[in-house]
Amino acid sequence: MVPLSVLDLVPIRTGATASEAIRESVVLARLTERLGYLRYWFAEHHGMASIASSAPEILIGHIASATSRIRVGSGGIMLPNHTPLRVAEVFQTLEALHPGRIDLGMGRAPGTDPATSRALRPFDGQQFPEQVTELLALSRQAFPPDHPFASVRVVPGDVPLPPIWVLASSGATAAFAGSLGLGYGFARHFSPNPPGPAIRAYRDGFRPSQAFPRSHVILGVSVAPAARGVHAAAQPCRGERIRVLATGTRRRGRQPAAPFHRLAAQGGPSAAPPRGGHGR
Repeated sequence: MVPLSVLDLVPIRTGATASEAIRESVVLARLTERLGYLRYWFAEHHGMASIASSAPEILIGHIASATSRIRVGSGGIMLPNHTPLRVAEVFQTLEALHPGRIDLGMGRAPGTDPATSRALRPFDGQQFPEQVTELLALSRQAFPPDHPFASVRVVPGDVPLPPIWVLASSGATAAFAGSLGLGYGFARHFSPNPPGPAIRAYRDGFRPSQAFPRSHVILGVSVAPAARGVHAAAQPCRGERIRVLATGTRRRGRQPAAPFHRLAAQGGPSAAPPRGGHGR
């Protein structure tokens, strides 16, 4: 069976507040852990009245402290909004606090409107490959001696970066992710592009790494829950306020109903997962 996970945008219910939505995420994360889900990831969005996931790194630490087994991570950190050094510091700190339970998913979109994007003072999305390469070099202290960043140290330095996933809605960065030995996530829950060509490009270009000895793909999809014995009608998601929680586990018998619904579900391959407890 394909393992399932949850991507939480922390949607704000009609009549509720952002603070309430954040507290609801704790309840939902604990439920998904009890049901045997593999991961609980937070997206990064800014300036949206219906979504409260503007600081996924803080939510990751909070949810990891409120749970004990489920992997927690970003789906993803929008790297053009951040300096690579800061991302490395934050996620190595999270790894030190919650060893073997943190994932770092990164994307190249701003995750907001143009005005808010300017307020964030981001990098250009076209610089995403260079930012990823810089982040890895900083974490590994791999710059040559004559590089301006050769003396820069990421603290804490006694832990590695968590497993890194490159997230995309097209095939533009698939081969790049494979060439660095990273995981790859395809956002089929909002992308009109078929995932097959991008996944093939990723696997064709994949080079094994310590974190990912084999290629590893996550497919983000939207699902519609239904009562047992009843088929859910296929209904396209219209906007990010739609909340869907996948209910696929290895347990038998009746599954308790989720108190809230979130967008969207993620699955992994049947192959053995990489290091860091991905198969938990």
